[in-house]
Amino acid sequence: MTLRLGSNEFDDNELIVMAVVNRTPDSFYDKGSTYQLHDAIDQVDSAVASEAQIIDIGGVKAGPGPDVSPAEEIRRVNSLISVVRERHPTVVISVDTWRAEVAEAAIVAGADMINDAWGGYDPDVARVAAKYGAGLVCTHAGGLPPRTMFRDIGYPDVMADIRAALTALAERAVSVGVSRDSIMIDPGHDFRKTTAHSLEVTRRLGELTSGPWPVLVAVSNKDFIGETLDLPVTQRREGTLATLAICAQLGARVFRVHNAAQARRALDVVSAMRYSRSHA
Repeated sequence: MTLRLGSNEFDDNELIVMAVVNRTPDSFYDKGSTYQLHDAIDQVDSAVASEAQIIDIGGVKAGPGPDVSPAEEIRRVNSLISVVRERHPTVVISVDTWRAEVAEAAIVAGADMINDAWGGYDPDVARVAAKYGAGLVCTHAGGLPPRTMFRDIGYPDVMADIRAALTALAERAVSVGVSRDSIMIDPGHDFRKTTAHSLEVTRRLGELTSGPWPVLVAVSNKDFIGETLDLPVTQRREGTLATLAICAQLGARVFRVHNAAQARRALDVVSAMRYSRSHA
């Protein structure tokens, strides 16, 4: 299936890099290094130069922390969206939010898609995507409310739960008017999942990629990699690249990452192996 996002079309052979740019002072990975607008712009410019096709802008830390009002979230993301749209008119701009009012404001400002990491917690997010012809990421969050941590979670079959939940979210999005070829699904590594769950999801990713929806994976520097290697967030680069390569080989199409240049190189090797491409 061709994936259509904004003015861009991606065929099913393309491995798409989505670069994370956090307008937050407390993100788990960069600790606020791109909170200031000029730093965020520099990060976007670097990611685009590294051939990232999507820029994913977030205004609220995923984990627990101080409350961020919708107005403040809009201020954080829209000030960057407007600059990116002017500097990079063809790049796909994504907004990472679970709030419909933030999603709508971001799309009006120039965003092309909504990355809803909290599993349709606000059902109007899909309606906003439909209203403006925007793309939508449907994520398995295990029923968690936004910015909460899980306890004592168990699944009879974690991948079966993911498949059922994501199929329901994607089909509901289509039913309210989101274009079928603008929907992606994300198994939600670490979202209400133990390290064992996230490793199993990665190992069985082919069960998801064999379905009708393009799969996005957001594994970059996550805790399941850190716990597997017993390493802090600053030392998970090799584990991240290994996981990206495995996900790509198993059929994932979109890769949400903190370091676009490293991811692009790793994915280009996978692509070369898969399609027997050579520079010789």
